[in-house]
Amino acid sequence: MIVTPATLGLLAAASFGAGFVDAIAGGGGLISLPALLAAGLPPHLALGTNKGQATFGALSSAVSYWRRGSVDRARAPVAFLCAMVGSFAGAALLLAVRPEPLRPVVIVMLVLAAVVVTARPRGSGQALATSLQLPAAAAVTFALGAYDGFFGPGVGTMLIVAFSLIYGEGAARASGNAKVANLASNLAAMLLFSIRGTVLWKVALPMAAANAAGAAVGARVALARGDRFVRAVALVVVAALVVKLAFDWVRTLR
Repeated sequence: MIVTPATLGLLAAASFGAGFVDAIAGGGGLISLPALLAAGLPPHLALGTNKGQATFGALSSAVSYWRRGSVDRARAPVAFLCAMVGSFAGAALLLAVRPEPLRPVVIVMLVLAAVVVTARPRGSGQALATSLQLPAAAAVTFALGAYDGFFGPGVGTMLIVAFSLIYGEGAARASGNAKVANLASNLAAMLLFSIRGTVLWKVALPMAAANAAGAAVGARVALARGDRFVRAVALVVVAALVVKLAFDWVRTLR
């Protein structure tokens, strides 16, 4: 497939925006995946290429949060491992089951996530009992990792809400911890897509550089602006995801 320099430049710009948004509240795929489809990539190549470029953005934002002390380093390995194993399991399940029936379920989950974000105006609250935190986080990161490997929309936002509820931490710190799990699930999916030959690397690599730059900037902005800003962006992302998924679902019913 031939991609012109002008098209590649537009895709890189879209990828920068996707990385910026994703580093703050998740949902970067809302920008990058439609851009790839608009550029004329077939759906299977668009999905694989999107995961290929998004992984580098996830790495960039995770490193940025890590360096600024907004990742709990003691529990990060557990989140990373559980999300990666879950993503492999979800991707394997995708080979046997179509993901379309998940759309109405995901819409409800995203609406609930928006309610949680809105209802916790100070960004933190009552955490689970200490003895339950690590098992709960392991189960949630495995489940959301599997969801990301199987379907994916909104997983970054759901991880932020989950860590906020489990550990009672603010939105900005929850976003940093969520990026560790999100990196793992993206990496697993990218490896599987690469093995199947559905990552168009001549497009993915320039987009990856732009995505990583956008993610680094987004992480800095999130940490500088604090919880209120992260919550506001998360709510916008959730609203956009709900509208898109609802539209796609209604279209499949016709």
